[in-house]
Amino acid sequence: QVQLVESGGGLVQAGGSLRLSCAASGRTISSLFMGWFRQTPGKEREFVAGIARSAQRTYYPDSVKGRFTISRDNAKNTVYLQMNSLKPEDTAVYYCAGELGYGTRWSEQSTYDYWGQGTQVTVSS
Repeated sequence: QVQLVESGGGLVQAGGSLRLSCAASGRTISSLFMGWFRQTPGKEREFVAGIARSAQRTYYPDSVKGRFTISRDNAKNTVYLQMNSLKPEDTAVYYCAGELGYGTRWSEQSTYDYWGQGTQVTVSS
């Protein structure tokens, strides 16, 4: 079993930056595809980034492409999300997730086996 804990959220002005971290325990993440999702009350959880086990491939939706960067340090058992040029619409609770298998539906919540409890990101205008 894997436990994931997000940190690094907070309040930032539009145009600013934040770096989120997802620390894992109980199992190494080196065998997991890792992703980040976000959710605003009343809206469906949205995929924002994914990273392959080798870190050689990353995936982003158009809404964050060019502004967000996902990375991983398997030796530290940690995944990161660097968020730049933040906009008010980026305000949400951000969750990290891990996948045991080798699926390709990385934008879907059902793909993932492990989830953190989330960290709040608020972007003021």
